[in-house]
Amino acid sequence: MAVLPIVEIPDPRLRLVSKPVEAITDETRAFVADMLDTMYDAHGIGLAAIQVGVDSRILVIDLQEEEDEERKPIRKPHAYINPEILSTSDELSTYNEGCLSIPEQYAEVKRPARCRVRWQDETGTAHEEELDGLLATCMQHEIDHLNGVLFIDHISRLKRDMLLKKLNKTRKAG
Repeated sequence: MAVLPIVEIPDPRLRLVSKPVEAITDETRAFVADMLDTMYDAHGIGLAAIQVGVDSRILVIDLQEEEDEERKPIRKPHAYINPEILSTSDELSTYNEGCLSIPEQYAEVKRPARCRVRWQDETGTAHEEELDGLLATCMQHEIDHLNGVLFIDHISRLKRDMLLKKLNKTRKAG
């Protein structure tokens, strides 16, 4: 498959609300494979289609939490097509989030600790599941992308300004 270029801030496409996928085709499945290749190449755990310039409601996640005997991450990729959050818990959790579209920048973000999500997989099969832990955080982060929202929108203006200033300094130095 192919590694696609990742869209980075301040690209205005990151603020678009992505369109639903009408039909899951071989082209859709090939795009999902390209998204996974791109995510793995960038050492990420999640990627939304808009992050590679496609405004479709598709995201991929692989937390890579387990390792094999050689301490290499075991890949367990998942594609989520037309995902939607049905409900969230009142309980919050905090995670130090980063984003492939905001390279090498991280901030503590509070989100609901659990969420109930509905989606389709690459075969068109519908799923609904209660997610928690890192998967719930990652899912909310990626669905935010599909809605034109970035993790930096969940932090204070002061922290966001400091993070963006640091990013610009890193870009100029690079």
